[in-house]
Amino acid sequence: MKEVTRKMVNWQRIWDNDGNIPLKIIAHILSFFYLGVVTLRNRLFDYKIFREIKLSCPVISVGNITVGGTGKTPCVIMLARMLKENGLRPAIISRGYGGRSKDPVNIVSDGKTTLLDSETAGDEPFLMASVLQDIPVITGAERKVTGMMAIEKFGANVIICDDAMQHRQIFRDLNLVLLDSDGLKGNYHVLPRGKLREPVEELRRASAILFTRADEETKLDAKIEEVIKTHKIPIFRSIHHTEDVISGDESIQKPIPELRDKKVYAFCGIANPDSFKKALLAAGAKILFFEIFPDHHPYSAKEIEKIKKGLLKSGADYLMTTQKDAMRLQNHLEFLKMIFILRIKMEIKTSTQSFENFIMEKVKNCKNKLWGN
Repeated sequence: MKEVTRKMVNWQRIWDNDGNIPLKIIAHILSFFYLGVVTLRNRLFDYKIFREIKLSCPVISVGNITVGGTGKTPCVIMLARMLKENGLRPAIISRGYGGRSKDPVNIVSDGKTTLLDSETAGDEPFLMASVLQDIPVITGAERKVTGMMAIEKFGANVIICDDAMQHRQIFRDLNLVLLDSDGLKGNYHVLPRGKLREPVEELRRASAILFTRADEETKLDAKIEEVIKTHKIPIFRSIHHTEDVISGDESIQKPIPELRDKKVYAFCGIANPDSFKKALLAAGAKILFFEIFPDHHPYSAKEIEKIKKGLLKSGADYLMTTQKDAMRLQNHLEFLKMIFILRIKMEIKTSTQSFENFIMEKVKNCKNKLWGN
C-alpha cells in the first residue's frame, strides 16, 4: 500500500515525541501561552465573571478536549435520532466550521429540506442535515443566537450543541465529552505541543464521558482515570460500525462484505484518517493507494483530475472516501458517480438502553426544573 499525505505538518509525530526537534521546542513554548489563555477563560466562566446564557429548554453539548476525530458527528446524529424517537423535538446548532457563510444565523435544514450547500454550511452540518429527517440544523458563531432561533422558529424543546465543550457561551444541562479510546499516550500537553484543547483536569465539567472506537476494553490514561474517579463521572463506550457502501450519487448500495479482497484506491480529508483506513482493512479491502488531505479540505478540480488518473493507473476496483469528504464534492457530480462511500454508524457497546436511559433521565430532570413539573 502506498500512502501519501498532502500539505500537512505531521503533528502526530510531534505529539508522539518524534519528528522535528526545533519545531517541537517552538510548539512547547507556544503551548504555555495557549494554556494561560485557556485557563484564564475557564476561570472567568467558573467564577461567573463571564456568564453563561440559559436557554428555555434543555441543552446537550457534544464535544471533546482534544483535536482530531473522536466521532462527534456520528454521536450528534445518534443523539438526535434518539431524542426524536422519545417524542422530543431536537434541533442541532453548530459553529459551522469550514463553512463560508459569515451570517449570524444559517438555516442548513428546516427539518424538511436541506437549504444550504456544504461550502456555505460546512461539511459536518451539511452531512447532519442530509441524513436527519424532521430535525433542524442551524449554524452560526453565537450559540445563544442560533439556540434561540431553534426554539422560536422551529419549536425545539431540546438543543444539541455540536462541538461545544470549549464554547461556554450558553449553559449546558448535559455535557457529553467524547474521548478516543487510543488515549493520549502520556502526552498531557495542550496545543500545539500536545493534542489537548484544554487540560485534562477540565474533564471535571463533563456530565458523562463516551469513549469512542472502543473495540476492546479501554485502558484509561492515568490522569483521565484520576479525574473520572475524583468527580465520579459516568463513562460509556461506543464503536463505529461500518453500515454499508454507497455510491456518491446514491444510485448503488452494497453490503460491507462486497469489499472483501477488492482492490481499493482511497482518499480522505478528515481529522482521523487512520480510522478510515482501519475500517477499510477490517472490511477485507486491499488498499493499493491511500491519500490523506488536511481536515475539511476543499477539493480543487486539479486534485480531482489527479485522483482520477491515479485510479485508472492503479487498476483498483473501487474509489473510496468518507461521508464527510463526499459532502465537499457535491458540486462535482460526475466525480461523485465514480466514488463509493463507506458509511459509518455509532453504536453504544453492551447496553445502549443504559446510555439512552441516562440521557433521557437528564433531559427529563432539566425539563422539570425549567417548567416546574
